[in-house]
Amino acid sequence: MDFASILAAEISKKRKTDPAPKPTAEAIPPKKYLKRSEIESQRRRDYESSQARLDSDRRAKSDQKRLEEEAEFQRREATKLKQKQLAETRRRKEQDIAEEAAAALKAANGGVEEEVPAVPGEMTEDEAITHLRALGEPARLFGESHTQRIRRVKRYLAAADARTEAAAPPLTEEEMVLDMKDVTVNDDKVYRQLAAWFTLVLREWDKALEERALAVKESFQGKAATRSMAQAKLYMGPLFQHFKNKDLKEELYSKVCEIVVEAQARRYVKANDLYLRLSIGNAAWPIGVTMVGIHERSAREKLHEKGMAAHIMSDEVTRKFLQSIKRCLSFCQTRWPPEDPLQLMG
Repeated sequence: MDFASILAAEISKKRKTDPAPKPTAEAIPPKKYLKRSEIESQRRRDYESSQARLDSDRRAKSDQKRLEEEAEFQRREATKLKQKQLAETRRRKEQDIAEEAAAALKAANGGVEEEVPAVPGEMTEDEAITHLRALGEPARLFGESHTQRIRRVKRYLAAADARTEAAAPPLTEEEMVLDMKDVTVNDDKVYRQLAAWFTLVLREWDKALEERALAVKESFQGKAATRSMAQAKLYMGPLFQHFKNKDLKEELYSKVCEIVVEAQARRYVKANDLYLRLSIGNAAWPIGVTMVGIHERSAREKLHEKGMAAHIMSDEVTRKFLQSIKRCLSFCQTRWPPEDPLQLMG
């Protein structure tokens, strides 16, 4: 064989063989090294896929919450409608019963209606309605009984009286000044002066607290001062009620007048002494050991003498407004300081 035949045979063999299959993605070995751009692209794809999952979950939860809220709203509306229907049914039933009772009473009286007598000292239905219409209030409320209507009238009348009293011209600072020569028992003018002066002190106290800086208000001491003022104002409510009713006890009346006189004269040390004399007084206080063994000490029987056991601070209400008076004195010496520094309380 010559060289040409051998070459032709080899070429024919090559043409008959199938081409080698292309490698699949699984067969491609992973790269040993990756570019920074490829890493960034893969990170971005992962981030976008995670965000897409989160958005879909968020939308699903929002839709579920909206459906639950709509169902809850429909349930509440159905409950309100049912309650309204039950109330209307109950009202109609009570009205039918009242009409049947009135008809039965009328039939029993031979066709003559009998008026229900009013309770002595209590206003009738017509009077209550007349008062309400004169005050510009609704004459009847849904589900309101006759007793509740009378209470509503009395409440409105009491509020109107309070507004009338508040509309009275207030006293000036010169008119608030007390004079012990003019102080008599159950004097209307003195009671007005006491109420006006304590009102002035509380108003100035509140104003001074409001004028503080915000940082001072939010501090621990600032909040404590605000609570102290609010507590004093609350505890002095019974005292103002005594001023309004003019029924303060004689011993309290005289001592409170003396305290106010000294405070208005800016003699705060003397006012504090009067407060201590009023609050502590001369009552016997057990100090130390009063009984050892079976024998009593010689001073113990004084605790049980007439007038010694009872003390003015034993009454909780009196104790509270007396302590509030002491707080008012402490504020007064900062709001209206005395000319003599020796008159400042410790």
